[in-house]
Amino acid sequence: MLAHVAVGDVDAVLVTHGHPDHCADLHPLLRARALSGGGQALPLHSPAGALDAILALDGPAMLDGAFVTHDLPIPGRVQIGPLTVDTMLMPHFLPNAGIRVSAGGTSFAYTGDSGPHEPFTAFAADVDLLIAEATYATEMPPNRVGMLNTAIGAAELAARSGAHTLWLTHLWPGSDPTAHLAAATSAWPGPVEITTPHLTWPA
Repeated sequence: MLAHVAVGDVDAVLVTHGHPDHCADLHPLLRARALSGGGQALPLHSPAGALDAILALDGPAMLDGAFVTHDLPIPGRVQIGPLTVDTMLMPHFLPNAGIRVSAGGTSFAYTGDSGPHEPFTAFAADVDLLIAEATYATEMPPNRVGMLNTAIGAAELAARSGAHTLWLTHLWPGSDPTAHLAAATSAWPGPVEITTPHLTWPA
């Protein structure tokens, strides 16, 4: 992120759930802001309690004034600067917010880490960009059924919702991205990308 924006120019952070692969890097961001000695307290939006462990990594004095927390209502709507953020509770091992972000006639939706959830189809209807959980390419281990998704499942969601572009995210370490792309394109003919560092949209 810091390759694209200065640490003091980050306006807000939204975290969908408290698993560390989604929020652990918030800690060095807050340290960098605190140690730079400038800027306003960073607004942090997350499900209630989701960031407690991360924010407890330092003593209160280290991060004093570096952030202010806001409980993300699920379901609900919040305004973050020019962005309207709608939320929906999605199935996962922890409380997880699926989100739809809109501004200026453009919208994107993100499932967070989530299993299939049919109400999200209408929630994400006609979005310009759908960012969807796709930990596995085609098959789900039995102990994760309903809590995570596949590339095929993500593509089927894109088709049902009428999304214009699909990004597959949260691929398991060691995954073959070409297998995920092949699985997704077998179920949906639209444009598909694998999320990678420095991916931008519009590409």
